[in-house]
Amino acid sequence: MSDSMEGVVEAVPVAASSAEAGKDVKASQESTPVPEVQAMETLYIQNLNEKIKIDIMKATLKALFKNYGDVLNVTAHRNLRMRGQAFVSFESKDIARKAQREVNRFPLYGKPMQISFAKTPSDAVVKVSNENEFEEHLKARKERKKQTRLNNPVRRKFAAKRSAGQADGTVTLPVSKRPAVQMPDEYLPPNKILFLQNLPENVSKDQLTALFSQYPNLYEVRLIPTKKDIAFVEYMDENSASVAKDALHNYKLDGEAKIKITFARK
Repeated sequence: MSDSMEGVVEAVPVAASSAEAGKDVKASQESTPVPEVQAMETLYIQNLNEKIKIDIMKATLKALFKNYGDVLNVTAHRNLRMRGQAFVSFESKDIARKAQREVNRFPLYGKPMQISFAKTPSDAVVKVSNENEFEEHLKARKERKKQTRLNNPVRRKFAAKRSAGQADGTVTLPVSKRPAVQMPDEYLPPNKILFLQNLPENVSKDQLTALFSQYPNLYEVRLIPTKKDIAFVEYMDENSASVAKDALHNYKLDGEAKIKITFARK
C-alpha cells in the first residue's frame, strides 16, 4: 500500500480499501517465488522396513532406481542410528530429481518410502565428478564424523565420568564385549513373515501365491527381483505362518529342489 500523501484529504470507502489491499496481498503472494529445495545427486531415503536384511534391501533399491539411470552406489547400515535409512547416488541431479519426484511415498515391503535430497555429496559422486577433490572430500567427511562423535551428549557424559574417576583413582576399566553369536535360521522365534530359500529361478509370484494360499490368512507374497531364489511370504498372524511353514518346509516345487522355509528375522 502506498505511503500517505500530506495535504490530501480524500475519503476512500473502507470496503474498497480492503478489497484493494486483498488484491495487493494476493498479487504479492502470487509473484513471490516458492524457494525450491536444492537438488543433489544423492537421495536420502527414510522409513525403510527394518525387518528386511541389509543386503536384500540394497539390492532391491538398486533394482528399483536403475530404471531412472545408472546407480553409482547404494549405502545402508545395520547400526541403530542409521537403521531404516539408505542413500542412493546417481550420475546427475536431473536423474535424482526425477527419481525423487516419482518414487517418493512408493510402498516398499509394506512401508511408504520418504525420499529427500542428501545434504552433502556422496563419496561415489565426488569420485566420478572430480577425482582431484576426492581426497579432500574424504578428509572433510571424516572430520565432520569425528566432531559429531565428540559432540554426542552420551559420549561427553561418559568422558566426564571417566575424567572424574581418574581424578579420585576409581577408574573402572571397560569390560570387553563378547562377539554376538547369530542364531541359526532354524531356531528363530515365530514371525508372521516366512523367509523362503532355494526356490527355482523361474518361479513366479502366482505359483507361490497359489501354493501358500492353501493355508488361511495369507497376506502377501514378495519376490526379490535381484535374488530369484528367495522370497518372503507374509500371513496375518504368527499362528497361520507357523502352520504353512510346517506344512511346506522341504516341499519340492519343481519336483527336484526342496524349498527351505524359516521364520524371517525380526
